[in-house]
Amino acid sequence: MAIGTIGAFERSLTDVGVELTRATPATFSETLASVVDEPAVGTPLGFDGVSLKDTPVTTELTPRDLTEARTGVTPIGRTIAQYGTLVVESNAAGNEPVSLYPPTHVGVVRESDVLEDVTEAMPKLAEQFSDGGSVVFATGASATGDMGALVKGVHGPKTVRVVLVEGL
Repeated sequence: MAIGTIGAFERSLTDVGVELTRATPATFSETLASVVDEPAVGTPLGFDGVSLKDTPVTTELTPRDLTEARTGVTPIGRTIAQYGTLVVESNAAGNEPVSLYPPTHVGVVRESDVLEDVTEAMPKLAEQFSDGGSVVFATGASATGDMGALVKGVHGPKTVRVVLVEGL
């Protein structure tokens, strides 16, 4: 992966008001703990060497946990560096509600899942789409101008953070 793609991703995140924090598998638990506001809920990451096990994030979700959560943590299957877009895959674990309902979303991204642009991302998503799967393309915090002034957090989180796991 070109260093330029990671740099572009970081710049695009900054442009849309998203904070990026870097971690390694060895520092992941401590790093994640520093960026979540408790109570926090999450879905299993499914990344080798990285999990939510030793973090303040609960993965035993109940409707009450989701309602009371200040932070939702999800794996991000792909990102689009050009726009700072997070591709949140739908799954039975609840990635969509966990990423959209709490006021803060923390997306956990493997370095190898940072793609340059939509053209590079689409072939990687084609099989998922053909199998009936879906994704949410999320760029920055939720915002709408439908009511006049720009309002954040109406259709999703008010704050988005990314933890980039280097070396994966």
